[in-house]
Amino acid sequence: MALTVLACVIVFAALVYPNVLKRLTVGGFARIPIEAALGIALLIAVPRRPRRILATVAGLALGWLIVEKSLDMGWFEILNRPFDPVLDWILFDDTYGFIRDSYGQASAYGAIAAVVLLPIAVLSLTTWAVLRVTSLIGRHRRISAYTASGIAAAWIAAFLVGVQVVPKVPIAARSSVTYAYDRARQAKAGIANSAAFAKEIKNDPFKNTPADRMLTGLAGKDVIFTFVESYGRNAVESPELAPGVDAVLDSGTAQLTAAGFAARSGWLTSPTFGGGSWLAHSTLLSGLWINNQSRYRNLTASDRLTLTSAFRGAQWDTVSVMPGATRAWPEGKFYGYNRVWDSRNLGYQGPKFSWAPMPDQYTLKKFTELEYAKPGRQPLMVEMPLVSSHTPWAPIPSFMDWEKVGDGSVYDGIVANGTKKADIWGSTSKVRAEYGKSIQYTLTTLVDWVKTYGDDNLVLVFLGDHQPSKVISGENASHDVPITVVAKDPAVLKRIDSWGWTDGLKPATDAPVWPMNAFRDKFFTAYGPNGSTH
Repeated sequence: MALTVLACVIVFAALVYPNVLKRLTVGGFARIPIEAALGIALLIAVPRRPRRILATVAGLALGWLIVEKSLDMGWFEILNRPFDPVLDWILFDDTYGFIRDSYGQASAYGAIAAVVLLPIAVLSLTTWAVLRVTSLIGRHRRISAYTASGIAAAWIAAFLVGVQVVPKVPIAARSSVTYAYDRARQAKAGIANSAAFAKEIKNDPFKNTPADRMLTGLAGKDVIFTFVESYGRNAVESPELAPGVDAVLDSGTAQLTAAGFAARSGWLTSPTFGGGSWLAHSTLLSGLWINNQSRYRNLTASDRLTLTSAFRGAQWDTVSVMPGATRAWPEGKFYGYNRVWDSRNLGYQGPKFSWAPMPDQYTLKKFTELEYAKPGRQPLMVEMPLVSSHTPWAPIPSFMDWEKVGDGSVYDGIVANGTKKADIWGSTSKVRAEYGKSIQYTLTTLVDWVKTYGDDNLVLVFLGDHQPSKVISGENASHDVPITVVAKDPAVLKRIDSWGWTDGLKPATDAPVWPMNAFRDKFFTAYGPNGSTH
């Protein structure tokens, strides 16, 4: 009897199991699932042998819904969206790499074991529970019919009255059927989206523009595109984060002005949130909205004109500096880079900072030695993601005199004595504080690099790739990220006067907000032959 009661509880819990973490409460389970009434009625009507087959299929389906809803919980917390059952499987490889690099190989193996074993356990448990409940229904068909009628009547009454125990979560639940339908529709839409995207790739207003008619307004300039990891709007505007970050931006604006530089800042809406930086990189460079892995794969298999390939065609020397990359990056060929520097060939001899293979100051110093400070070179176009503000935000490097950076071994003591992940991840406020410090570190480093090494021909575009995860940004955060253009030559910034961006490194709250994929075409137009210079 006890096992039968347990089976009924499991089936009930599975039917009303939420896909959002904050609803995983006792109140969140105070619901009446209409699927229970429908399922009992169906099982009563089906003969014994088909009934067991149907029950097995239903048990597996119910277990799968629990697995997928659990994935949704994680995706909502980190990426602020549900798990995509068609497109998101490839992200497990990236997740494995993040866990390995941040927490060690043993933790990565443990994560693999959990990913494999937990779904098997859930599927087995729900299948057993549905089969046991089905056996009970078969033995007590009349009582089961009354039960189904009672559940249906209670559900209808709750639905008509609109009763809620938890706000916005009605007691009259139909979540399993609705959820399964939505996921099937999502999968269908994803397949259709791939076909539509193939047409988007070919629709390029600059595809046939001669190379010598591109980027003429930047002739002779070194143009560096720098993504600051997880530098989102909340870093600039959240009451918990803004005081520290804004102080660095305000001070940086004053320092750059004293050094002869000027800046303009605005907002872009990123296609991703909390992770998936490469989707933001490809969106900015390609002028297409790359918000999933299918679009990314289709893009990188195409001949789409990117910012990089346009600069290369116009005789810039194109370079990628990827301190976070630990293995070959074949997509570099698609973008049109002449060289790729990554964690394997940047010569770093110091310790890792959790996920980040090296500190941003080392990356910038090494880039200066390898590329920027070389005499007699041609103008550079560079893409350089800076990764010291990558989760888990402990330990964080310390800014130091540039001459002390050396081969990176100076950082040994900083890591040994720095804040550990375990010290902060038990407290949301501590995690947010360390995130803010990591953004301050990278911005401080970037501003000082411009002051120390930047010359009259430098044009720096730096921006966030996405907002940080919800543990930092909270509920209902936008996908907006700051973007800034820094230059010493007034003519460079004159060409973007029509953009309406804010003077300085900090965009105003009411500064223009563009989707990130709009930037490429606006940039091409502003710095082409017909761009405004007066």
